[in-house]
Amino acid sequence: MQTSDSPVIRLTLHADDLVRRAEGLLSLEPPPDVFAPERFPERGDHQLAPMLAPADGNKHRRAAVLVPVVSHPEGATVLLTRRSVQLRDHSGQIAFPGGKIDPTDADAIAAALREAEEEIGLERRFVRPLGYLDPYLSSTGYRILPVLAIVRPGFDLTIDPSEVDIAFEAPLGFLMDPDNHARHSREWQGMIRHYLAMPFGEHYIWGVTAGILRNLYEKLYLR
Repeated sequence: MQTSDSPVIRLTLHADDLVRRAEGLLSLEPPPDVFAPERFPERGDHQLAPMLAPADGNKHRRAAVLVPVVSHPEGATVLLTRRSVQLRDHSGQIAFPGGKIDPTDADAIAAALREAEEEIGLERRFVRPLGYLDPYLSSTGYRILPVLAIVRPGFDLTIDPSEVDIAFEAPLGFLMDPDNHARHSREWQGMIRHYLAMPFGEHYIWGVTAGILRNLYEKLYLR
């Protein structure tokens, strides 16, 4: 039964359609010079809050996240996490599996797959990367490469409680519905900070995660 707090799902989107849209638009090769200090990412928290952009590109840290779309027959979902309250950065926020790119990672895709295994136990044999979305600069100075991927159902998750409190799925149709994309604001260090938000029931999706989802919408569904 749907309550007043239940999200309204107007669209049902399927993974095979997502794959068709991604073909020719996304690449499994990262953008050239994506981590060059002088190349400032266009997308990031600074788009709605310019005061948050770290000015020195040499101090940006390399990171990757997995944007895992689960291919359920009844409709695709996006697998998300709520970060552990024990974490120093972005504790308690809704996020994608991901983190820093280690020197031992072959590339950002390898980093995203490794982090997903470490954080939530998502085995890479269930995951098929489709390509990169646009780089995203967080307010904490991470240059994030989002890796869009299809996830085959049948996986079991094992949550690392030091990293993640819970994992959950939200319908892709809800997240790709522009009626659910809102600009919110709050006071931050004496200033008003604006940011994108996509509230989904009890889960408040905002900031980096909402920005990457908006990028997915604009690249594949805004036509």
